[in-house]
Amino acid sequence: MLDWMRARPIAHRGLHDSANGVFENTLSAARRAMDRQFHIEVDLHTSADGVPMVFHDFGLKRLTGASGSVRDRTAGELQDLAVGGADRIPTLRQLLDLIAGRVGLVLELKGVAGRDDGFVAAVAAELNRYDGPVAIMSFDDWLLTDARRDAPQLALGLTAEGDDKHYETHWRIARALDVDFVSYGIRDLPCRFVSEFRESGKPVITWTIRSPDDAQKSARYADQITFEGYDPDRT
Repeated sequence: MLDWMRARPIAHRGLHDSANGVFENTLSAARRAMDRQFHIEVDLHTSADGVPMVFHDFGLKRLTGASGSVRDRTAGELQDLAVGGADRIPTLRQLLDLIAGRVGLVLELKGVAGRDDGFVAAVAAELNRYDGPVAIMSFDDWLLTDARRDAPQLALGLTAEGDDKHYETHWRIARALDVDFVSYGIRDLPCRFVSEFRESGKPVITWTIRSPDDAQKSARYADQITFEGYDPDRT
């Protein structure tokens, strides 16, 4: 089911390059990744009116200059905010329409405990109309639990980091939800959890790979990289 994930590197938040006006989690960054046939990882939040939005931060300031939180504005209000100039904050639907199955998508759901009712269901509703390689993942076990309930057909991943003192916690979540892959922080590898998870035959991807040295380390302990800031095809 996830052979595509192993096949090509994954551009972290799209193939962004802010120095040249292409910012993370924008449609422009997604287009650049598609042009190179890289898979794409993006982050999702829910808007105030329950629309899945492509954006990383909980706050708007860093990328838009606006005050407040993503979750305190409607989708329409968020789409009016510029990200680095020409781009606007896209909805998940706009991203899916752009990609149209041409490369794989890894969607990281960003949660706020107690404020996520309906979030996963809204993501699942969009993906039910999408024909292309896609997987969802999260650090947040409540969102993973919702995903197994609301979207059991989707590939589900645990995003995680930490040394071996997190071993039991990570395995508890992975086993309870029968996750299909793991996305793990490169700085904490090797670790016992990842080594044992790979023995199951399910893929492990790493984040965030920013150099050939990082990529070489990842190749020893994982199956694919999520990268930014360098070109993995030219190393």
